[in-house]
Amino acid sequence: MGCAVTITVDTDVAQALPSHSNTPDDLVTSVEPTSPARTLAPDAPSPEASAKVTPRKAPTKKPASKRTKTLELTLTVTGTADGEWRAELKQGATYIARNLAVAAAAVSRAAKELHEDLSTPIDQAIEEARSQQAARVAALEAELEAARKVLADLD
Repeated sequence: MGCAVTITVDTDVAQALPSHSNTPDDLVTSVEPTSPARTLAPDAPSPEASAKVTPRKAPTKKPASKRTKTLELTLTVTGTADGEWRAELKQGATYIARNLAVAAAAVSRAAKELHEDLSTPIDQAIEEARSQQAARVAALEAELEAARKVLADLD
C-alpha cells in the first residue's frame, strides 16, 4: 500500500505596478479652430476665449502581470501491512529525503490536513494494519500463556 502526493507551490515574482494618480498634467487644453470663411461679430468671443479645458482620459491600467515560478515536490508515503510507514521527498529527479520512518498517526494527521478523500483510504489502511497487529498480539499472548503453563508443569 502506498500513496504519492505532489505538492506545487506558486511563487509570485512580479511586483505590483505603482498606482497612477490624476494630476493637473493630466488635463489638456484644446482649442477648436475656426474656419477662415467665418467672421466674428464684434461682440463674439475670440477663438482663444472659446478654448475649453477637457480632462484627458486616464491611461487604462493593466493588471500587474504575474509570472509564477512553479516548484514541484513529490512526497511518497509507503505503508506495509505490519503498519510501518516510510516517506521520501523528491524535487524533479533529485531525492531530498529518502527512507524516513514515519509514524502511522502522523500519516493520518497529515492526510486529514490535506483532504478528506486522502484521509479516508489511508485511515482504512491504518485500521486494517491495527486489527492485524491486534490479532497477532492476541495470538502471541495465547502462545505465551501456553508456554507459561508448560513451564509451570515442569516444576
